[in-house]
Amino acid sequence: MEIEITEERENRLLGRKEVFFRLCHQEEREKNSPSRPQARDALIKKLRCDPNLLVIDRMRTEFGKRETVGYAKIYESEDRLREIEREHIIKRNFGQGGEEEKGE
Repeated sequence: MEIEITEERENRLLGRKEVFFRLCHQEEREKNSPSRPQARDALIKKLRCDPNLLVIDRMRTEFGKRETVGYAKIYESEDRLREIEREHIIKRNFGQGGEEEKGE
């Protein structure tokens, strides 16, 4: 799986970097679209960032193409991430065992 960063921009107001990316999954063994954890791992390696600060907002694969495009955000701190991001996006990226569920 190859990853290409198509656009990066700094959003100082929200304390994050916004990244648009393209994942090419051309190899024969990669018949399915990449999962969110696979895409997160590839982005973390490519951008050399803290895994706790990267959130993939959306990913889309067009029918018949072996290419996925997406939008991710890298926050300055975990507090800022939890303050701004919607709860369902946090659950998608970090799983169901988050701290916010322990208090419920």
